[in-house]
Amino acid sequence: MKNLISPIDCASMPELRVEIDHLDRFLVALLAKRATYIDRAIELKQINGWPARIPDRVEDVVAKVRETAKAEGLDPDLIERLWRELIDWSIAREAQVIGDE
Repeated sequence: MKNLISPIDCASMPELRVEIDHLDRFLVALLAKRATYIDRAIELKQINGWPARIPDRVEDVVAKVRETAKAEGLDPDLIERLWRELIDWSIAREAQVIGDE
């Protein structure tokens, strides 16, 4: 990731927007990388005969991101909503390949 300018050092809105755009591209790249791990999860779940949705794991992931959000000063409810959407998308992707749900 490009070295970002600190928000306080952004002297104008255009400069600030450039930095936000860099962060957005980085976040999308991280989500794409996360999807490659979901692809591997699909393979491992097929090998082990596991379903796409494992409720205990879903709740574990949500609990962890809520704690991370709190530690980072973000709204944990917002992060939970975003992650549940991401998890649902991932599970739907898995289920399509695995053939369940």
